[in-house]
Amino acid sequence: MKIKVDLVSDTSTRPSADMRRFMAEAEVGDEQLGEDPSVNRLCRMAAEMMGQDEAIYLPSGLMANQISFAVQTKQGDEIIMDQTAHPIHYESAALAVISGASIRPLAGDGGIFTAEQVENAIRDNDYHSPQTKVISIEQTTNLGGGRIWPLARIKEIAEVAVEHKLKMHMDGARMLNAAVAAEVNPAEYGQYFDSIWFDLSKGLGAPVGSVLAGSTEFIEKARFWKQRLGGAMRQAGIIAAGGIFALEHNVSRLEEDHKHAKMLAETIADQKGLEIDPTTVETNIVLFSVQDNKADLFADELLKKGIRVSRMEGKLRAVTHLDLSLEDIRYAVKHIEETAKEVLS
Repeated sequence: MKIKVDLVSDTSTRPSADMRRFMAEAEVGDEQLGEDPSVNRLCRMAAEMMGQDEAIYLPSGLMANQISFAVQTKQGDEIIMDQTAHPIHYESAALAVISGASIRPLAGDGGIFTAEQVENAIRDNDYHSPQTKVISIEQTTNLGGGRIWPLARIKEIAEVAVEHKLKMHMDGARMLNAAVAAEVNPAEYGQYFDSIWFDLSKGLGAPVGSVLAGSTEFIEKARFWKQRLGGAMRQAGIIAAGGIFALEHNVSRLEEDHKHAKMLAETIADQKGLEIDPTTVETNIVLFSVQDNKADLFADELLKKGIRVSRMEGKLRAVTHLDLSLEDIRYAVKHIEETAKEVLS
């Protein structure tokens, strides 16, 4: 079956013809030696955008998370994050392997926990306990359904972190979705974090990479870990140029993806046997339930019609992105309605 509307993830995006041309013409050099002008330009743009001293270009967001944790912890330390967070479920236990740190999971609401929960989770100095060192926030939340951390909530938690001398890390894979939807300058998020990154290969449409930012001291330490983990990419300007193009052309248009997600959510909410609260759909992720344990059947039937969704923790997830037009979303809406009647009525 040919995929007509791919809603499985915003990682499905492919570089546009204009982006490909821009990449083909990129200046390049040895990225490992700091001599690639396109990589350096991308890092300057990202650092300025996030209000940080410097940034480093990495192959993936997973590496951005793991480098940040490695720099900011030692073996046996503990990191606070939501129980739905990406490092717990989708990073192959990299934290245990690379840093030897442990996780203190919190039961947030849609992936968002409170300052009070953090305060209660911080360990004392008893030698029987691991020592709390980092608070990690996922923006937007993934298994939480693309929810946006409010700036005020982040500020409250950052104040707790300062009081207890903890580091703040933002797993910002879709941070720019949050910034656009909430009309917040990314630097307003960045001011509260010791490390912060965003993904270029999701909604921004670039083919490869993430950019991790922080203080000059943090980035100097991050470079060692990038080397240790095999992150050097030599003449990486070709792919970094995709990130430059994305930051110059594809940020504000994320709002279009959010509108498309809302259309899908409202359609799903109207169908008997499908469950979602459209008011919780704040960005480009639509996470919904199917009655009578029929999620797999529903996804299979959609696939026969050329619509692909992902299966996550017993639910289905549809993610909108720049490769999907309004016509594509209308096609998906039509066949979601038809499939619900066929499978769930």
